[in-house]
Formats: sequence, C-alpha cells, structure tokens
Amino acid sequence: MPQSVEYDFDTDSRCAILTFNRPDVLNAIDVAMAQSFCAAVLRATAEPGIRLVVIRGAGRAFVAGGNLQRFADDFDNADQVVNQLLDHLHPAILALHTTPALVLACVQGVVAGAGLSLMLGCDLVLAADNTRFLLAYNKVAASPDCGGTYFLPRRIGLGPAMKLMVGSGELRAQEACSLGIVDWCVPFVDLEGNLASVCREILSGPSLAFGRYKALTRDPAEKLLAHLERERAAFCDATMSTDFREGVSAFLERRAAEFVGS
Repeated sequence: MPQSVEYDFDTDSRCAILTFNRPDVLNAIDVAMAQSFCAAVLRATAEPGIRLVVIRGAGRAFVAGGNLQRFADDFDNADQVVNQLLDHLHPAILALHTTPALVLACVQGVVAGAGLSLMLGCDLVLAADNTRFLLAYNKVAASPDCGGTYFLPRRIGLGPAMKLMVGSGELRAQEACSLGIVDWCVPFVDLEGNLASVCREILSGPSLAFGRYKALTRDPAEKLLAHLERERAAFCDATMSTDFREGVSAFLERRAAEFVGS
C-alpha cells in the first residue's frame, strides 16, 4: 500500500522530494496523512547537507484542505480531531521554517484550507496556471490553521490578507502570482520542466548563503510556535460554535450555509 506522503532523496544533489499521495481524495489531510507528513519532513530536514526540500501533491490537487467529514462524524469532539492533526503538523511546519535548506512548493489543481497554509509556509512557490487557491475557512466558520494567519499577511500585507479571509477567499493562479502568494506561474503542461529548472538554479547556488538569507528574513521559531498555538486555540473554540456545525454540514451537503453568529 503506498504511503500517504512519499519520500525521495537524491544523495548527489542533496534534494528531498515529499509528495502528498492520496489523489483519490485530492490529498485531503487526515490524522494518518498529518503523521506521515511530519515523519517525512523530520526525515528530510535531518538529512546531512540537505540543500532543498520540494513539497508537491499527486494527481489533480496539491492539498484540498482537511477532512471535514471527520468533524461531522462527532461534532462534540471536533476539538480533539483538531489537536490530533496539529500535534503532527506543527512540528513539521516548525522544521520547514528552521531548516537552512530552501523549501519549494510545487502546486497544481486545488490548493485549499490547510493545504494553502502549508504552501504559504514554504520559502518559494511554483504554481501551474490551472491552480485554484481557496482559503475556505470562513465557509465553515473556522479559523485558519497551520500558520495561515502568520504567513499570509507576511506575504501580501494585512489588508489584502484580511480581504481574502473574509471574502470569497478564492484566487486563480495568475492573480495569486500578481499578489505575491506564489512566485512563478507556468503552464500546467510545462510544470515538470519548470520545476526541474528552478531546482537546478537553487541547487547550483551557494546553499550556505541561502540558509543565512532564510534565517535573516524569518522570525525565530519561538515566535512562530506561539502563533501556531494561538491558531490552535482559536480553531478549537470555533468547533464549539453553532456556525461551525452549520458550515461543515452545509459544505458536505453542498448547500449554502446559514450562519447566525453564535
């Protein structure tokens, strides 16, 4: 049975490739995938001389967010599901944030919810022109997690970030590139070639210097960790609201939600 996150490491280039591999569910994150992702990230960032980490998704999506059905199965204990997921995802996010290796996300298709947050935590993002970015949390009356409220304002500014969070939260690839959410937007048919080209450029550069650039432009891990825990508390609080139950139910039933503000 294939791993939910595949791991490949090239010993010559010192490049690790991590691939979300549940294409039948658009790589939606459940606890098992969160655990597999954390293990893969910790393995990659512990590789001696690691220079580049590439994160991508198999099939028609990068990551289509979390598995909402798991919340609907037991709303009374939804906060426990949140904690189970984040107990694995937070160490992975911190490891990617602090590794001196550059982290490149290569995305296509759907990038939603937690998938968008994880992408935003990468140093660089290469996107196919068929990519749809969906913040989506306001559709289910939840709070962004996985560093979404930390990384998004740092990429595009507070006002544009808030506009996305309270609005439709949907962007096409070219618009995301114009805003600075992604760094390259390329035709889907040329995605593999462009990925290879970007990787060659990074791997031919001075890795030690790149690591210093990263360290100097990123906040200390303690600041990110404190923010991640604030996000966790906000998401757990959200799961106790009437609006959260309505939002998740409406999403799964494919109907418009009727929020009441409680």
